[in-house]
Amino acid sequence: MKINLYSGFLIGLLACVFVSCDLGTTGNVVNVYSHRHYPIDQELFSEFERETGIRVNVVSATADELITRLELEGERSPADLLITVDAGNLHKAKTAGLLQSVSSSKVEEVVPPRLRDSENYWFAYTYRARAIAFAPDRIDAATISTYEKLARLDLGARVVMRSSENPYNQSLMASIVAHLGSEQATEWCRGLTGNFARNPRGNDRDQIKAVAAGQADVTVCNTYYVAKLGESPNAEEREVFNKIEVLFPNQQDRGTHINISGVGVTRHAPNKDNAVKMLEFLISAPVQHRLSVENHEYPVRDDVELSPYLELWGEFLIDTLSLEKLGEFNAPAVRIMDECGWM
Repeated sequence: MKINLYSGFLIGLLACVFVSCDLGTTGNVVNVYSHRHYPIDQELFSEFERETGIRVNVVSATADELITRLELEGERSPADLLITVDAGNLHKAKTAGLLQSVSSSKVEEVVPPRLRDSENYWFAYTYRARAIAFAPDRIDAATISTYEKLARLDLGARVVMRSSENPYNQSLMASIVAHLGSEQATEWCRGLTGNFARNPRGNDRDQIKAVAAGQADVTVCNTYYVAKLGESPNAEEREVFNKIEVLFPNQQDRGTHINISGVGVTRHAPNKDNAVKMLEFLISAPVQHRLSVENHEYPVRDDVELSPYLELWGEFLIDTLSLEKLGEFNAPAVRIMDECGWM
């Protein structure tokens, strides 16, 4: 009895941590659990409300927190949609039985198979490249043209990276494991961490700023962070953008690693029809255009205008590794990062 009471307490507590406890489970609503943190998201949710008359309730937290909440809530969960910024987290949610397969001709016609779950449990609605940003006046692009070259012994302490706890780096590491195997991936990780100019700290923008400031010569980052610096109202941040260049690694072999913002309908969604409408809204041409032009994310559609920054960097070869592998290889990736001292 104590266990049941304690579990009930946890469910109630988690249900009130981030928002009020009165999320609607009936009526014309859709409840979104989201790991995204961009201002444009709330604008799009408001636009969806105006277009459809469906009220959008949003719970914001980390992916791990949201997944834990869904597990504890079980059949009583008010959530209709789970949005995360990493395919590995969506795979984790699917494996935990927290999502359901969805059939929508509108979505399936737009989102290519490589950008969705093989059983339609989740779909990408944007993607981003995990590219290399470097100081062209201090390092030759040819010496860092692949992820593997960042681990070369002769490169020296010229690399800065954010923490291994970050899902973007975990998924990059998972892709390395998938391509090279655990043994070679471990060697790569040891070489990379041996080339760190400092202990990992800060976000992607902090790594780019460190390169521009001469604290290091190269980093790995999501492309939209570079674009955000370029359009910043802060002159110092725009100067950071002017001091670095973007390189898409592994263009002569497997291609550049990408990750996604993706969405899945939850297993016990009380408003499934509204959830599917939101999913279809997110992959619509007007929304895809805004996400690209205003937030510098790559659209899943091929018929919308790109951000000027994405146009500037041009087309690139994308790693064709199944995004599901990023979740499947997460555990060995994290283990290897821990073994190598990637903090």
